[in-house]
Amino acid sequence: QVQLVESGGGLVQPGGSLRLSCAASGFTFSTYAMSWYRQAPGKEREFVAAITPAGGITNYADSVKGRFTISSDNAKNILYLQMNNLKPEDTAVYFCHVAFWSVWGQGTQVTVSS
Repeated sequence: QVQLVESGGGLVQPGGSLRLSCAASGFTFSTYAMSWYRQAPGKEREFVAAITPAGGITNYADSVKGRFTISSDNAKNILYLQMNNLKPEDTAVYFCHVAFWSVWGQGTQVTVSS
């Protein structure tokens, strides 16, 4: 059974940092492209970042370029999202996603507020 479990969200002040983790199970992690999405209250779910198999290529939404970094530990089957210089507009529920299996995690809340 393919499963994704996010963790690492929380409350942080503007300018702060958080690292999100997504533990994957039920498939060969390094074989499939993985991504992060987010959904703010009252808004559509939007793409944040993606990484290709074996971490060869990364892609980011313009709104997070230069602040967020996606990476993976293929030995541990964990996807990460390092978020620096957080802004109030980054407040959302963050989800990891593996498109090939059409599977989403349950999400982790990130709140950026003073």
